[in-house]
Amino acid sequence: MKKGPAHVEMEMLLVKAFAPTRLAVINDSAKHHGHSGDDGSGESHFTVEIESAAFAGVNRVMRQRMVNKALGDIPGTRVHALAIKAIAPGEI
Repeated sequence: MKKGPAHVEMEMLLVKAFAPTRLAVINDSAKHHGHSGDDGSGESHFTVEIESAAFAGVNRVMRQRMVNKALGDIPGTRVHALAIKAIAPGEI
């Protein structure tokens, strides 16, 4: 599946902000076709799985805030829903 502009931009912003040791930006939009928030763009719902030393010693809520801040206006404006799984190296 070809990556859309929001997908590519999210990857770029996350790499720049966190220098992740592992990053997966997964487009879940097809699973939500016709549901609330589906704008027809094919880029309405995403999951971010990110591992970075930046998350060491940081609680789950703060990690999610850090990711949302790094993504700027993408969540909530261009992307309807974003699930975040942020861990530090060595965590499971």
